[in-house]
Amino acid sequence: MSDEQLIELSLEQVEDYEFRVRFDGTAIPDLTTDEAAPLGGDAGPNPSRLLAAGVTNCLAASLLFALRKFKNAPGNLSAKAQAHLARNEHGRWRITRIGVDLQLTDAVTALEHVDRALAQFEDFCIVTESVRQGIAVDVNVRDASGNVVHTSAV
Repeated sequence: MSDEQLIELSLEQVEDYEFRVRFDGTAIPDLTTDEAAPLGGDAGPNPSRLLAAGVTNCLAASLLFALRKFKNAPGNLSAKAQAHLARNEHGRWRITRIGVDLQLTDAVTALEHVDRALAQFEDFCIVTESVRQGIAVDVNVRDASGNVVHTSAV
C-alpha cells in the first residue's frame, strides 16, 4: 500500500494569459489566474503570487495546527509575505526568496507549550518544506505585541 497521494487539476486558457483552473474531483470553485499588466490583464493572481500565497497559507495553517496540538485555542492568525524576484544569469526572472511574517493575536505567555509548537510547526508545512528545496523561505512569528518569538531562515 502506497502512502502517495495525488492532487489533480486542469487548466484552460480563457484568453491571452488568463486561465481557468479547475480542481478536479472537488467542489472547490474554479480559480482565474492571469499575468500582471502589461503582459496580462490582472484578472487574477499570477503563478508567482500563487506560490507566495501557498507558502504563506501553509505556514499559517501549520502554526495553527501545532498550537492546537498542545490544546491551545489561539485567536485568528494573520500573515504577510514578500516574494523577492531577481534576474538569473540568463536574464530570466526567478523567485529567489520568500519572506513570511505570521502574526499571533495572543501573547506567547497565554499559550501552552508554545516553545514546542514554534519549534515544530514548519515541519508540518508541506508546501514550504517542498519549496525550500529550491527557494529560500524566511519565517518570523510575532506575538500580540509585535515581538518576534520565532525566526528561521533557510
